[in-house]
Amino acid sequence: AKDRLWIVKMVSLFENYEQQYSILTADITSQIGLLSTSGSKDRRQLISNIEKNVKEAQELLEQMDLEVREVEMSKQQRCKTKLDCYRAELKRLTLEYIKARSIKQGTFNYESQEEFEDIRISENQKQKLLDNSERIERTGKRLDDGYRVILETQEIGTQVLQNLNEQRETIQRSRDRLRTTNEDLGNSSRIMNMMIMRSIQQKIIFLIVGACFVIAISFGLYLGLSK
Repeated sequence: AKDRLWIVKMVSLFENYEQQYSILTADITSQIGLLSTSGSKDRRQLISNIEKNVKEAQELLEQMDLEVREVEMSKQQRCKTKLDCYRAELKRLTLEYIKARSIKQGTFNYESQEEFEDIRISENQKQKLLDNSERIERTGKRLDDGYRVILETQEIGTQVLQNLNEQRETIQRSRDRLRTTNEDLGNSSRIMNMMIMRSIQQKIIFLIVGACFVIAISFGLYLGLSK
């Protein structure tokens, strides 16, 4: 029970990180949209906020990666797929941020070059990344569908087992009723045989008594006539 509770806590913590990540990415998306229309003062603040949110999102993904390793095996693959999608999404948002910032500046000189050095990629790599993101999303959907089919199959199997148990109980009750009926028939047969035997005994006794009565009368008449 403690292990199950611990696993539930791990899943709940992962879901909590997901909610925080969704809020951060929504803020990043909104701020990127404002970046192209903002003034220089607001622009500096937006850039600072975006880079701060991106860093927090990366830290959240690292925490989620640690939590995935502690989740039970049946849910681990699903969480890993989600995590891959989140990573692809964050890279896509980072690319959009770099693009929006570059267009506004008219140059590709970045103030935070070291922070984004590992994620500046070419257009072909960007397209590959987007394609991979789509494939990951499709894979996640297929995994969800497969998981749903497994649950439905388990439910059907449970219903079949319940039906089989009910049928087995019905057969057992029918067998018990047949056994009881056979016992009742056996008792009835013994009672009938006893009644028939008693009836025969009574008839024999009646015949013997009648014969004795006839003999006694005949003997009395014989004695009377002899005198």
